Amino acid sequence: MKLTDSIIKAAKPKDKRYNLADGKGLVLLIQPDGQKAWRMRYYFNEKENMLSLGFYPTVSLAAARQQHARFKELLAQGIDPSENRKEQKRQAAIAAANSFESVARLWWNHWKHDKNEHHADQTIRRMEADIFPVIGAKPVNDITAAQLIIMIRKVESRGALDIAKRVLTMCGQVMRYAVAHGLSERNPAADIKPSDVLKPTKKTNHARLSEKELPELLRKIDSYDGQPLTRLALQLMALTFVRTGN
Repeated sequence: MKLTDSIIKAAKPKDKRYNLADGKGLVLLIQPDGQKAWRMRYYFNEKENMLSLGFYPTVSLAAARQQHARFKELLAQGIDPSENRKEQKRQAAIAAANSFESVARLWWNHWKHDKNEHHADQTIRRMEADIFPVIGAKPVNDITAAQLIIMIRKVESRGALDIAKRVLTMCGQVMRYAVAHGLSERNPAADIKPSDVLKPTKKTNHARLSEKELPELLRKIDSYDGQPLTRLALQLMALTFVRTGN
């Protein structure tokens, strides 16, 4: 008789473990401690094998049957389900080791040594905020120019055009590192010119005074009756002509 959720829930633990069969090798193993574990019994090369499919109710009856059907299809193709699952885990581990985020962190550790600490921290935080959530899990060799374009346009859409350009530059540096270390065959960021995919910036000049207005400014600074330190700072800037950023 096929299993039902009612039958499974009603199954009580005994002194020794026992099985509830669902048919064609799918069984539910009831443990003395009350745990209920899905198992698939199958034969491969005339040898009996047992494959774990998870625990009930985390893995539902329907989900266990789906896994069971998929593994039966593999058997029909002459593939050992257990070995197939091991290979999938191995491939997933390789993909994780070669993910964009993994390679980007390797690049960052290599790149940061001669950089200002604040700049280095900003760079990795920018990656964590705008790059890793989008392409971080993807194998570095599978990254495409189209994926990079979608990502930088997403950054641009929130009005951060300059950051979008920086994000593309960072990706290009990571991909160059990947190519140099044999982790990727090419650098897709090299195919993208920011001006081809991002909106042009409208440059506006900062407000300025004419030469004739400068004496009046200096007189007003000199007569400023606020904090003395503020007045001195304004006078120093006026005398040294430092750039806006400084």
